[in-house]
Amino acid sequence: MTRHFLDLMDYTNEEVYELIELGSMLKRADKLGACPPLLDGASLGMIFDEPSTRTRISFEVAMTKLGGHALYLRPGEIHLGTSETVKDTALVMSRLLDAIEIRSCADDEIVGLAADATIPVINGMGTYLHPCQCLCDLMTMSEHLPEGKALSDVTLVFVGDATIYENVGTALSHILPRLGAHFVYCAPEGYCADDDFYAPAYRACEEGGGTFEILHDPREAVRNADYIYSSVMWYDGFDSDREKRMHDFLPDYQINEELASCAPDHAMFMHYLPAQRGYEMSDGIMDHERSLLWDGAENRLYGEMAILVKLMYAARKRASEQVKDQQKALIETWIAENL
Repeated sequence: MTRHFLDLMDYTNEEVYELIELGSMLKRADKLGACPPLLDGASLGMIFDEPSTRTRISFEVAMTKLGGHALYLRPGEIHLGTSETVKDTALVMSRLLDAIEIRSCADDEIVGLAADATIPVINGMGTYLHPCQCLCDLMTMSEHLPEGKALSDVTLVFVGDATIYENVGTALSHILPRLGAHFVYCAPEGYCADDDFYAPAYRACEEGGGTFEILHDPREAVRNADYIYSSVMWYDGFDSDREKRMHDFLPDYQINEELASCAPDHAMFMHYLPAQRGYEMSDGIMDHERSLLWDGAENRLYGEMAILVKLMYAARKRASEQVKDQQKALIETWIAENL
């Protein structure tokens, strides 16, 4: 059965740690100029319905470093959802590619592709979840653990929107408690979802022994934080909400030096980017010595390399040198005689 990467919660804790370790190994190898071409000859189709910096660059570079090839498919360049059904697109791409990465505001497109594709489908970002960013955040946290703590011991405070629109916060709120860690949402009144929306987070607490809570006072929320994570204050395409959201979030929910002074001295700062400097984070925090923003952006590459290898490596056809030589000779002989 084809394995996809739609939700990090589809993977066991052991598999999550394996992905983190694999990403770290690939990162070390790449820094030495010795990244193995594990996906030599493989092709990844990348479907995007909106602009992307980190996701587009990281997946394309990841395939190149692993010896494969990535095709960037812009909106309007393929027939997905217009003159061709999602199912038919999935079936065609399955015959031409080795895997599909899709970033779409329509979660049903992501799920639909996975339902009918016979090759792995990777959720590059949907409305509800951003599992690639989530895995890379876990990798970044693992590289910068507080002294004496494991990933299962840490506390992450997510300052910002706690509704359905915050796909990174949602993904982290599910996986961290299942790993045994502690996740805190800190959001203004009116920026939380109905209780049913948080049911997966509470189930994760039962499964893994971690905790999940929602607070509204940022200074109280960060008191025991190992990581303080910020999200965007408003979203592209929702400019009509910008003035209201700025009023509701600023200045209390900005991660700045004043708020950082309420946290432990070792607390580190995270953001999935792009960030609006001077709004959700001050310049001083973004460029702080304990800022993990740029490490996190870099780890998009290595976390996604791990995902690609996990999903694609076992399916690669690896002929022996003898078979390669035989096929080369057969084809060259035919060409010489017939063309």
